[in-house]
Amino acid sequence: MNTHGIAGRLFHLGLGIVFALPFAEPSRSAFAQQQIEAEVPIAFNRFYDYDELATAMAELAAAHPELCSLHSIGKSEQGREMWLLTINNPKTGPDLAKPGMWIDGNVHGNEVQAGETVLYAAWYLLEGYDEVPAIRELVDANVFYLLPMVNPDGRAGWFRDPHTPNSNRTGLRPTDNDADGLLDEDGPEDLNGDGHIGLMWRPDPNGTHRRNERDPRIFEPVPAVPGPDGRIMRGKWSMAGSEGIDNDGDGRINEDGEGGYDMNRNWPSDWQPTHVQRGAGTHPFSYSETRSVGDFIRAHPNIAAGQSYHNTGGMILRGPGSPYESGNYPRADLQVYDALGTAGEEMLPHYRYMIIHSDLYPVHGGFVNWLSEGLGIVSFTNELWSEKRIMQDGGNGLPDEAARMRWQDRVLFGQTQSDWTEVDHPEFGKVLVGGGTKYSRRTPPPFMLEEEAHRNFAFTMFHASEMPSLRLNEILVKDLGEGVWQVDLEIANDHIIPTRLSHAASKGIGLPDFLTFQAGEGTKLLLAGPAMNRFAKTFDPVEFRPERLKVEDGIKGRSISTFRYILASDGPPTGTFRYEAVKAADLAIPLEVVVESSSE
Repeated sequence: MNTHGIAGRLFHLGLGIVFALPFAEPSRSAFAQQQIEAEVPIAFNRFYDYDELATAMAELAAAHPELCSLHSIGKSEQGREMWLLTINNPKTGPDLAKPGMWIDGNVHGNEVQAGETVLYAAWYLLEGYDEVPAIRELVDANVFYLLPMVNPDGRAGWFRDPHTPNSNRTGLRPTDNDADGLLDEDGPEDLNGDGHIGLMWRPDPNGTHRRNERDPRIFEPVPAVPGPDGRIMRGKWSMAGSEGIDNDGDGRINEDGEGGYDMNRNWPSDWQPTHVQRGAGTHPFSYSETRSVGDFIRAHPNIAAGQSYHNTGGMILRGPGSPYESGNYPRADLQVYDALGTAGEEMLPHYRYMIIHSDLYPVHGGFVNWLSEGLGIVSFTNELWSEKRIMQDGGNGLPDEAARMRWQDRVLFGQTQSDWTEVDHPEFGKVLVGGGTKYSRRTPPPFMLEEEAHRNFAFTMFHASEMPSLRLNEILVKDLGEGVWQVDLEIANDHIIPTRLSHAASKGIGLPDFLTFQAGEGTKLLLAGPAMNRFAKTFDPVEFRPERLKVEDGIKGRSISTFRYILASDGPPTGTFRYEAVKAADLAIPLEVVVESSSE
């Protein structure tokens, strides 16, 4: 950069400025402190439909073939590919030999920012690998499986068709939601042609609401109390539901739209039939999308951590989904969840760490419940975006309608609000149609999307960084005399997550850990078993196959486990230990005892 030329032009303009401009080219390391210099620049201040997001995934995989692969794990109900990115450095080992983290989003079609958040995670891991040492360490030590769109059909339909912020949540297999023998026969209609499904208000002399005098866009409830003349006060308007008509003549509006199944109710753990849990399907994995995800996860037992992104509400949710499943969360496991969840509250403004069944509502057959309770994977659901981040005028920090309108006008310039329009309705006559668009409530505005994605990515990477990582702490060798040796092997797990959850150990979920010993020439294994610690006078030798110790409880988080071996050898014993854990990288430890000669 020609700083002298800039200064000269300023002087020529008569500004009379004489100074040295500090415009030296920044080093790459200094630049990396500000932003990522990306091979694939992706804007995270906008939303992408199904095709655009799939294209971005393909571009990332093509730009980083040394770290990333892209493949479809199955097809949606309507035949769309379910694209998954695997991020792994093969130079540090195959993916199945490392702790794995599953990251997904957009299981509900309307929860679109979840897709961008997973895409951001993939982008940052790949583009930050050469610039951010912490990212390089994470990718070298672990593997990441990222599925941005669990519900491709729902996502495609949400961008393509008029919707409310709450639709279309489901998968799109035609379903009889109102039990009248017909499929998808009464969905919404865009009566005012604004591309969104708003609300309908009909005139009513005994109405429940009135229009606010200062802002007629707001319909406010009329309190059912006597007025000055003693009569009950009435409004002039009543809610007529979401925008649409009664297509099947059953007296209801929009009760049987597209689809009707809920992929977050179709997983094996605590699955309940549809009369108990709406949208659950005929049996677990009865939907093509959940079956594809389930097949992949069961084929990758190395997955030790799970993160699913939903929206909205600003929540970090853990199981159980129902109170009677609380016994599947032993105290030792709760300490793991609490350590991660409370860290998330610090990292995510206005987010709360919560329990699904007690702090939100009961969920049967939920995805993270299956991961946690069925597979022994430490998992969270993050509900992205909280309206507490906008003007906080209502109680409990949430905006009331007046504050929300000020937010719409002053910050969003009215882009997510449709004016009330008078429409002739076949059942109600003239009605007012309008209100918030599908972007108005559950999604962050584009200018806040990248921050939301980055903070949630950072929490998820903190979670990933605490997957089990084993190391040798120390080998202590004692000569007991007469050719007998005691070897105490200390194996440490410095991270929060154990190699096996207590719940998994108690229920026999997955494989236990194994510690094997291959004796060297001239060395014989006599006894082996766990010890309380290196100072213990006794230990618990196993009865059968001491050369292959089964470690049912694994190595707890942030702890050291001690294993004692009694060996016979005329000289210093030799051999090799190998600790094998499904959810951690294997640890090979040679036994090499050096006996120093003493001089007199």
